Amino acid sequence: MSATPTHPSAPLAERVPVPSELVPPRHPDVVSWRPATEADLDAIMELFRAADAVDHPSWVTPREDVAETFVAEHIDPARDTVIGTDASGRVVAAGEATLHPSRDVHLHAYLAGRVHPELRGRGVGRELMRWEHERARQQIVEAGVELPAAVYVYAEESDTGARHLAQRRGLVEERWFSTMVRDLVEPIPEIPASGAEIVAYAPRYNEPTRLARNDAFRDHWGSLPTPPERWARFIEGELLRPDLSRLAVEGDRVVALALGSVNEEDWAVQGYSSVYIDLIGVVRDRRGRRLAPAVITALLRAAREAGLEKAVLDVDTESPTGANSLYGRLGFEATERAVALVEHF
Repeated sequence: MSATPTHPSAPLAERVPVPSELVPPRHPDVVSWRPATEADLDAIMELFRAADAVDHPSWVTPREDVAETFVAEHIDPARDTVIGTDASGRVVAAGEATLHPSRDVHLHAYLAGRVHPELRGRGVGRELMRWEHERARQQIVEAGVELPAAVYVYAEESDTGARHLAQRRGLVEERWFSTMVRDLVEPIPEIPASGAEIVAYAPRYNEPTRLARNDAFRDHWGSLPTPPERWARFIEGELLRPDLSRLAVEGDRVVALALGSVNEEDWAVQGYSSVYIDLIGVVRDRRGRRLAPAVITALLRAAREAGLEKAVLDVDTESPTGANSLYGRLGFEATERAVALVEHF
């Protein structure tokens, strides 16, 4: 179901508190605050590596994901990002507020930030999230459309600091997600795709797969349609593995998908090689035909043949399609959890 309530009658400008001026973060341990630029990418990644080791030690943030901030059409780094540096010039804090490019049904803004572990517990994170939150509210009002709106923060279950900061800003823990892992040494069943053909991902399926993804996720919590520009960055990215990804097709139409990526930086912290399954979906008029397990198991076999040891995915624990139960039946086991905290307007 949708993550946002029925469209209220009052205009967003009246419902969303927005400061007359967005004041930069302030903290005595941070010498300067300014917008991030692409030239800061290496320094930001050093911060992320230090934070990742504490916040989610089983995976690392891909450089590709951080770099997207500086090329995405819907992000203005000069207004939507901020970094803080110490006396040596080291980046010790970084944050951004991004508004999803879709304007069809809902407005969703997302907060993301990191503070170096050495500076935590001093109020730097509180100031950083205050700025992010106020900027996100600005973005919602500046969008100039009257739709239900929401602000999101995603945090690992173990990251009590981030969860507490978001709750102090008025966001509420609303949805939980599980990370699930499957050992590829275990037997993998072959499941036929009823009325469809299973194929490896190929460029000819770029747009049909985007359309299938948007249809499949239309009734999923918190999901919005992916526009062509954002989809192109994902499928043309360095991490996606078309040779491992699998589609169920009927002629030129994609009716199910399982897309996987490989980030070799994860392997050192995980202790094993793995494929991460980014997206699994079945178009709504083809559900109930076991197409999801067909494309998933085809991907698993391809990953095993490529010499990978495990497969990893994340799933909404309250998925309307019962995905978490399906993955369990296919041999995936839950390991960690994350939570979405939300503020609705």
